[in-house]
Amino acid sequence: MMDSITQSHWENLRAQDGNLRFEALNHMVAATNQPVDWAYDVWDELLENLRHSDNHQRAIATTLLCNLAKSDPEQRMLRDFDAIFAVTKDAKFVTARHSLKASWKVGAAGAQQQQLVVDRLAGRFRDCAAEKNCTLIRYDIIQGLHNLYAEVQDETVRETALALIATEADSKYRKKYASLWRSR
Repeated sequence: MMDSITQSHWENLRAQDGNLRFEALNHMVAATNQPVDWAYDVWDELLENLRHSDNHQRAIATTLLCNLAKSDPEQRMLRDFDAIFAVTKDAKFVTARHSLKASWKVGAAGAQQQQLVVDRLAGRFRDCAAEKNCTLIRYDIIQGLHNLYAEVQDETVRETALALIATEADSKYRKKYASLWRSR
């Protein structure tokens, strides 16, 4: 059950005032950085908001659902991740990017979730070549894989990222992506 302060922030996620909504999101992200017992109280509403007409609500939904993966003993995420990941192709690039940047957190919730996330990120890396912002998308994917690796310390994550980097035809971007791994 949410405490009253968290409940108030939950309600403020729908505020028209962007500052109030941003403050509420920051509180909810901090609250969900560790497991919570109220994940399933909000899960379905967040899933519905993945298709909300307001791109802010879609971004909030993906961010919080990805954070809630660690609070998912029923492993609903295995069923719902594709709906979350679909937002990485949102019409609003900023929303797509928020979703992409949050997705790695799902992979830290368990071995099955990790495999799912790595597979989807690798597929997105390969499939985005013709997109307008391909280099940003690829950078975010490599950053996400690095974040996941830092969390789980599984060499297969690192190997996947390095293999993806090696497929980049442009040496400038290949170096840029690789720098995420060398500098850390």
